[in-house]
Amino acid sequence: MEFAPSALPAYAIPAAEAGTLDGLFRIRVARTPKGVAYRDFNHAQGVWRELTWEQVDGEVGRWQAALEREGLKPGDRVAVMLRNCAEWVIFDQAALGLGLVVVPLYTMDRPENVAYIVADAGCKVLLFETLEQWRQLSRVRDEMSCVQRLLSVRTLEGADRDPRLVAIADWLPAEAGPGRHLPRDPEGLATIVYTSGTTGRPKGVMLSHRNILSNTEASLSILTPGPDDVFLSFLPLSHTLERTAGYYLTVMCGSTVVFARSIPQLGEDLQTARPTILISVPRIYEKIYATLRAKLDEGPPARKRLFELAVNVGWARFEWQQGRGPWRASLLMWPLLERLVAGKLQERLGGRLRVAISGGAALSADVSRIFIALGVTVLQGYGLTETSPVACANRPGDNLPASVGPPIPGVEVKLGENNALFIRGPNIMMGYWKNEEATRAMIGPDGWLNSGDTARIDARGHVFITGRIKEIIVMSNGEKVPPVDMEAAIMRDSLFDQIMLVGEGKPYLSALAVLNPERWAEYAAELGVDPAAPAVLQQKKVMQSVIARIGRQTRDFPGYAQVRRVTLSLEPWTIDNGLLTPTLKLKRAKVMEKFNEELDRMYASLA
Repeated sequence: MEFAPSALPAYAIPAAEAGTLDGLFRIRVARTPKGVAYRDFNHAQGVWRELTWEQVDGEVGRWQAALEREGLKPGDRVAVMLRNCAEWVIFDQAALGLGLVVVPLYTMDRPENVAYIVADAGCKVLLFETLEQWRQLSRVRDEMSCVQRLLSVRTLEGADRDPRLVAIADWLPAEAGPGRHLPRDPEGLATIVYTSGTTGRPKGVMLSHRNILSNTEASLSILTPGPDDVFLSFLPLSHTLERTAGYYLTVMCGSTVVFARSIPQLGEDLQTARPTILISVPRIYEKIYATLRAKLDEGPPARKRLFELAVNVGWARFEWQQGRGPWRASLLMWPLLERLVAGKLQERLGGRLRVAISGGAALSADVSRIFIALGVTVLQGYGLTETSPVACANRPGDNLPASVGPPIPGVEVKLGENNALFIRGPNIMMGYWKNEEATRAMIGPDGWLNSGDTARIDARGHVFITGRIKEIIVMSNGEKVPPVDMEAAIMRDSLFDQIMLVGEGKPYLSALAVLNPERWAEYAAELGVDPAAPAVLQQKKVMQSVIARIGRQTRDFPGYAQVRRVTLSLEPWTIDNGLLTPTLKLKRAKVMEKFNEELDRMYASLA
């Protein structure tokens, strides 16, 4: 099902009118040329800059002129490896307008992974930013022989030279006309987005203009942003959620995007940008939650009681507003509690935030409850890169935080064998790049895509994700344990920075855990042990105490789903050490490979 233009607000550009992603941009420039499109930070000058739609279009024209000099033709692939900034958008629109296919890359990805993607897609141009990036990429330059032009945003003084390498200041013409847009089929390939690769080599997801535009239009009906809204962009644009909902959506509705400088500076940028809409993966919300909890634990008991009162009253207020709970006299306390407690959290987020989106992974119900209770509307959604990406989402007036909401307009969902979640709609990918076998395994002849997740659907159509088919732990007694919910419960304890459950084919569960260094130092003092002593984390006393803490967080789970053994570490799992994907998803197989000896030890008594 497609939206009729009349279903959209007058300021929004219908997908049917746009036709293509660059067509969407062209119409936006024509409609609101003087409107502020982007704000980002100029690191060289140390100031924030502001760009109108008309100014961005002028830059698009310059980049197109330079790309044409490279002899590229429609259908050629070009890669972009930049942090979120105006140049990312300009390069994307310049390429799309010439009929090129854009391949986004993560700036924090390992060079070997970047080389594989660039070579697999056959990219002819690679745009990156810094000298440090080039130092990493130069190690794998021979694996990227398909690239005819390496573009650097910054001048690379002292860099290891390559005849293909040029700084954009020397590559771009001084002037050019406005951006051009070759007429093309909306069903044509727009981008190849490589999945994170938690279980092997990443696969290239082929998305058409129509895939993304239909998803953008459906998402607009959920968020209802307008020209006065301000988005703060910090989730990488190489992540399809940010690209669709934080970029193309803002073009469709004419909102302003402020590009955050970095995650460490996010707190300052929230105060500077004062966004009305925020899009993130759960990790950001979890970090804010952990900081709140830590401060409460360190503060006086009265402060903690006041906080808990505000959460309880705020949640009762939310349930009443949603039509799921009764009005209570305690709600009369809310104005005072908002001033004393909730308002402080809202101010930390800029003071104007009306919607916060969480996607990309499951957000703990406890974490979302805290934000929602304190007056921050958190909407959890669900999707895959293969669904462009949004498939389901909660709505402000129909928000069931334990769920990922009902399907968005135009999208259908159903349950298959073993409660596997299937999805169908105009947002379903064209297929995997050069991998017909994987495409057939993912999408049936009837167009239904197997998400790989298990779910349940309630009577009102809300979808509840219950696990990942490939990640479900089947114990030796036949009991099945979806680890994600248990791991989220354990992570409520600020002692843990990262956690992974294991126990496939075993009679009990064990855990691999990375401890928070600060919390560990405090806890070690409570246990009377030296936190820096060699092998202290292997002491029986320490492990038994940590297992007890895990048990307190998982007491609501079935008796067979309890952790009996644990391996502790202070070394985080990162992208660099190959244990996280660029989207910060856990590479379970890699973690198990790294901790193979520890796994043997935890189950040694069974041998």
